[in-house]
Amino acid sequence: MQPRRFRDAGQAFPIYITVVAGLLFLAFAYFAVGQAAAARNGAQTAADAAALAASQDARDPFRQGLLDGILDGGDLEDVLGRLPFTEARGCAEAARFAAKNDAELTGGYDGCHRVFGFRRGFEVKVRTLESVGDSVVPGTENQHATATAKAVIDFRCSFQKAEPDEEDGGGGSDEGEDEDRKPVGTLRCDGRDFSLDPDDPHLFPTAADLFSVHLTD
Repeated sequence: MQPRRFRDAGQAFPIYITVVAGLLFLAFAYFAVGQAAAARNGAQTAADAAALAASQDARDPFRQGLLDGILDGGDLEDVLGRLPFTEARGCAEAARFAAKNDAELTGGYDGCHRVFGFRRGFEVKVRTLESVGDSVVPGTENQHATATAKAVIDFRCSFQKAEPDEEDGGGGSDEGEDEDRKPVGTLRCDGRDFSLDPDDPHLFPTAADLFSVHLTD
């Protein structure tokens, strides 16, 4: 008969192996979860950057269209509704920023489309270029993290038309007409006033003054 201490050691060894194997499995599982979470965060960062870049690019032409419409005497709501909006250019910018973050638009430009309605902008869907496990975790070599984001363009100003000049009475000669031009009104953007004086276009608000771009659900 074997001594008791040898029998106890023989019984403890399989338990020790089982415990070590379990700890290794847990460590591997936590590593896999961490890899997936990092890939998901990277995908979301790329999607956010792509959506913002597309909307910011689309915002720039809005400035000239808005100012031209107001200076021509157009109604503000009508002018806002007719602002130029180019989807192809915005999506090209989205693809460029996705690539900067090691991602790509899903299905090419199918992963980017404009948002319609009062708040215009872009919605994008991206996938990471690297796989979730990057060949470290078996079964994830061909799996890529994906994420979506939407960014919209909001008009941040109000417009007050200038009062008609009673002395002019709507008449006057054509001679010296350029010299007699008056401000058409005032744009108030977040508490800051901009007088729209055709003689001082350098004082007009910038695109960032007129429109904000932000992520939204």
